[in-house]
Amino acid sequence: MNLPFPEADPSAEEREAGTKLFRQETQFLKGVVAMDGLPPDDRVEICFAGRSNVGKSSLINALTGRRNIARASNTPGRTQEVNFFTLAHLYLVDLPGYGFANAPVPVVQQWQRVMKAYLGGRANLRRAFLLIDHRHGPKPVDAEIMDLLDKAAVPFQAVLTKSDKVKGADRDRTQAALRETLARHPAAYPEIVVTSSETGDGIETLRAVIAGIA
Repeated sequence: MNLPFPEADPSAEEREAGTKLFRQETQFLKGVVAMDGLPPDDRVEICFAGRSNVGKSSLINALTGRRNIARASNTPGRTQEVNFFTLAHLYLVDLPGYGFANAPVPVVQQWQRVMKAYLGGRANLRRAFLLIDHRHGPKPVDAEIMDLLDKAAVPFQAVLTKSDKVKGADRDRTQAALRETLARHPAAYPEIVVTSSETGDGIETLRAVIAGIA
């Protein structure tokens, strides 16, 4: 029997397309704090969402080969805006982390309102990449975002981060828990991408997936 939600395994041609795409320069466009500050929806857009400190900024840096294009920090809640980057004919979007954040409550509530409004109302958003820490697996707050994406009919794909920090049975356990969670969500894309920004594992795979969307 085929495993539900297997790990993504792009072809050689798809991997080459991903390599070519990310050879082009990625540039920071703007950070927005309200929906009226969003750039025109004139190109294909993908976004990266996840709990605070899941590694979104580090993953974007690894994908683009730019060490500091997205600000990475060990402090949860560092990303407090919806940050837009341009890559060829794409927007790459780094969303504020949800869940715990080291910021005043009103600030957290404001930027998370913007994040939810963005996920529910961006017409050119082709896929959301939902980042899950491989050490911990999906949490209830992740399921809430999945529910939002289901309701907005936004396809999303799970990306496990920090895979270098989990081994063996723990790896299998978190992947099984993620598959069980994804099975309850109709907007979930049927492949999981397993990554490590530290070792580079899965980065080529995710580049290929993004190139396929473009």
